[in-house]
Amino acid sequence: MVPDPGPSAHLGVGARPGALVDEVLALVDAVLREAGLTRADVRSLATLDARAAEPGLAGAAALLGVPVRAFAAGELAAVSVPHPSALPLAATGTASVAEAAALLAASAAASDAESDGGTRARGGAVGGGVRRALGGAVLLVPKRKSRRVTCALAASVPFRPNEDASGVRLLPLAHGYIAGEPGSPPTIPTPHTTAAMDMHTHTDAHDLRHHGDAEVRDDKLIDLAVNVRTNTPPDWLRERIADSLTGLAAYPDGRAARAAVAERHDLPSNRVLLTAGAAEAFVLLARALPVRRPVVVHPQFTEPEAALRDAGHDVGRVLLREEDGFRLDPAAVSEDADLVVVGNPTNPTSVLHPAASIAALARPGRILVVDEAFMDAVPCERESLAGRTDVPGLVVLRSLTKTWGLAGLRIGYVLAEPDTVAALERAQPLWPVSTPALVAAEACMSRVALAEAEHAAHRIGVERAHLLAGLAEFDEVRTVEGSEGPFVLLRIDGADVVRERLRSLGFAARRGDTFPGLDRNWLRLAVRDRATTNRFLQALDQALLMGG
Repeated sequence: MVPDPGPSAHLGVGARPGALVDEVLALVDAVLREAGLTRADVRSLATLDARAAEPGLAGAAALLGVPVRAFAAGELAAVSVPHPSALPLAATGTASVAEAAALLAASAAASDAESDGGTRARGGAVGGGVRRALGGAVLLVPKRKSRRVTCALAASVPFRPNEDASGVRLLPLAHGYIAGEPGSPPTIPTPHTTAAMDMHTHTDAHDLRHHGDAEVRDDKLIDLAVNVRTNTPPDWLRERIADSLTGLAAYPDGRAARAAVAERHDLPSNRVLLTAGAAEAFVLLARALPVRRPVVVHPQFTEPEAALRDAGHDVGRVLLREEDGFRLDPAAVSEDADLVVVGNPTNPTSVLHPAASIAALARPGRILVVDEAFMDAVPCERESLAGRTDVPGLVVLRSLTKTWGLAGLRIGYVLAEPDTVAALERAQPLWPVSTPALVAAEACMSRVALAEAEHAAHRIGVERAHLLAGLAEFDEVRTVEGSEGPFVLLRIDGADVVRERLRSLGFAARRGDTFPGLDRNWLRLAVRDRATTNRFLQALDQALLMGG
């Protein structure tokens, strides 16, 4: 597969009415930089025919010196795009105007080139509900968004006789989206790689099943992606777990651990349910409770929504906004929601919501689920609702994974009304928590352990302040104010590219674009010791300089 001399790049642009020329060109330039191209490489600007006369689009095309290629909604809808979204689908009938238009324009240019050479690219016909196979189209950069504009970039790769135009395929990570032979490496600069599309939602491409461990699973990197405290479990806890192995011949007995958790929160045992990590609790809630209108407050840990969708629920979202500091407004949650899930402190924003704001979400007939997996990393656990019995429908989830380094052991618990606990327990398999995990749970409820956790929470606060001070030195970096968790959320234009550069420098950061409400410009960083943080800040400086 040999391209024509020089890349033939085609922009696909979607724009809301009133989008200005400068807005369009700013996003176009950012997309071109990502692909390693310039305005001189652009051959056309493609869009929906109903938007082709918009002054912002027409003016941008004129300044680029390229024609506007207008496609009917039916033509765009016939293209299977990699990153579908509900908003353009409802407005125009296509799940991504930018990606579909870019691919169509690039494919048409490749077809024209083949016609000039006496051959035809073999693409499927548009119409009749058939998804179109786009011969000779390479998606260099998937859709990128600003406030009123979306933009994608595709390129033409003309096919030679006897080559198979098999449509847009997802190739291995070394390649990207490209049409033609799967084994053929792309010859256009910088094809963009992308994660597998989330299959748990029909509304967007957020990968709800992506978690921080995926960032460090295969590579030996310094881990700032996973929010587990380093140098854990402590020796005394390892010894307790090791001693429990002599009793593995017996079935697990959770009574002592359950009583210890109940005493720690000053609750009766029938308000406590031990689980194989907080993740199991989300699955139990989704499957055991008769809810009809669940709502998840985002950005937050994505497993609650994934579990609800897996159980067949249509899940509503409340998206907290950066301009509001990702702070919770109880009034934003619909009155008819009968299950509401919110994190506190919230992963990934590190925002600690006032207990009163969360309690204000409670209603008769509503289940209010508060994920407090990181609350023990907050000094004095202020704003916690654990132990409260005066909030109707309250369900508090806790995890021992983060502070104690027990991700591989799987232990957490639920605090809720006795009827709710009983319903969740009926949905559990027999002996859901192993003997070593039960021993760990009991040990972590002791006064000595709680004192150690409190000391660790204060230490995390000191190290977090050092990290935030270092990040504040970079003009390109903006952090979420008021971080209270063992991690911070930051925004950098093109953070996905910076993240890859950091990997090349030996550091793993958690991508932000898998969280609903965030995009590719966000990263989450775990708080580490001062020496690690200083090394990371040096690497970040290099990563930003690499972008010029």
